[in-house]
Amino acid sequence: MRVVVVGAGSVGRSIARELLSHDHEVTIIDKQPAAMRVAQVADADWLLADACELSTLSEAKVDECDVIVAATGDDKVNLVVSLLAKTEFGVPRTVARVNNPKNEWMFDESWGVDVAVSTPRIMTSMVEEAVAVGDLVRIFTFHQSGADILELTLPPDSPLIGTRVGQVAWPQDTVLAAIVRGTQPITPSIDDTLEVGDELLIVTGRDVDEAALLRVLVDPTDDDGGTGVIDETTGLPV
Repeated sequence: MRVVVVGAGSVGRSIARELLSHDHEVTIIDKQPAAMRVAQVADADWLLADACELSTLSEAKVDECDVIVAATGDDKVNLVVSLLAKTEFGVPRTVARVNNPKNEWMFDESWGVDVAVSTPRIMTSMVEEAVAVGDLVRIFTFHQSGADILELTLPPDSPLIGTRVGQVAWPQDTVLAAIVRGTQPITPSIDDTLEVGDELLIVTGRDVDEAALLRVLVDPTDDDGGTGVIDETTGLPV
């Protein structure tokens, strides 16, 4: 795979090194001479130029790359690079770094962004995930589909403690992707029993009612007086 990385700062260089270690071809672009630390990523091709210029992207042969990564510390630059890559060069995949969470709403298809990565948002999610028990924490959002990856640590008073996965009345468009128990990730089956402290990784569709999901996972009863658990004999919520 051929990848162009715009931004030769610590983030861009780290991305480039990882890609090179997986045998991908990488070109790094930056307009600041001080950022040209070629020896630190010696196997990459380097280009000292302004990536917001069409001539620069042409010189970097962006039209031949599979992915462009806009990883500068300037959100405006990352948006312009993504838009030019998508509209002028037809790059199949654009990944853009979001530096200011207030700008996240702009990083979508209208600006040519396929995947937006917000470092502050991810770090916030990791902090919340580390300390929150019984709260849904959004780990990641897929910008094209609108699907979310959510995490919840089951508290001691969850109605699902001791319940088999196959008995849980999950809301529509909700999938339990993994259970992390201690340090052990588990691929959930219908026969796995949920325990106190289990970290549940859940994938939800764009229109899922998170409040309803939280009621199933945490609240003793739902709005109808049920428990979010399916009776295996009748197949109905109990």
